[in-house]
Amino acid sequence: MTHWNALVLGGGDPSDPFATAHQAPVKPLIDIHGKAMSVYVLEALRDSGRIAHIAYIGPTTPAVDALIQQTLPDQGSLIGNLEYGVQQMPAGNRVLVVTADIPMMTATELREVLDSAPDSGLVYPIVRKEDCEKAYPGVKRTYAKLKDGVFTGGNIFILKPEIISTFLPRLKEMLANRKNPLKLAGLIGFGTLVRLLTGQLSLKRLEQKVGSILGVSVSAMPTRYASIGTDVDKDADLDLARSKLA
Repeated sequence: MTHWNALVLGGGDPSDPFATAHQAPVKPLIDIHGKAMSVYVLEALRDSGRIAHIAYIGPTTPAVDALIQQTLPDQGSLIGNLEYGVQQMPAGNRVLVVTADIPMMTATELREVLDSAPDSGLVYPIVRKEDCEKAYPGVKRTYAKLKDGVFTGGNIFILKPEIISTFLPRLKEMLANRKNPLKLAGLIGFGTLVRLLTGQLSLKRLEQKVGSILGVSVSAMPTRYASIGTDVDKDADLDLARSKLA
């Protein structure tokens, strides 16, 4: 049986009005039926039977501490946390990176995703729009139209820790230029950008292009589990989570 190490991103902005409105220091500690949102995520990791080690970045509670093996200091940015967190992991396993704000994800769903993951350097689960709308009618998500369908990104991904030094500098460059169309076109190619914007880019071509830019093998893995692509970041999402987890 294959096992993974998990890096849980449980930090957040202490001045986040959403967290403040719900009397929590950061969003992942917002209460849902007497448990912090992040506890649901950690229980899914534990109960999946696939996670050997859990490291957590962000403020904790005694309930969170009971479910993790390692607490890591917040580095102040997503990229910083990813780089530092992966470097602190025990050697030998691939790393599952998961945000602490997807409380509706179940252990069974996570186990199936992990067991189905291809042996690529970077694996990113994605969810079809129709699966999201079937599971959670009326919930607003951000979607990308590809030749193969309309997808939203998941809030988890899997990586081989040895690739971190290869792809992170290139990822930083992509993120830095994400709002500059000309520089972004220079990175990914004008033709690819046009096909992406017009919904004519295939999933396979997108994998190849992103992999080429990042210097690692990349797989976008469709999953039917909408919970993996449904984070809680507004009141409507919180109401949904409280309803589903009641």
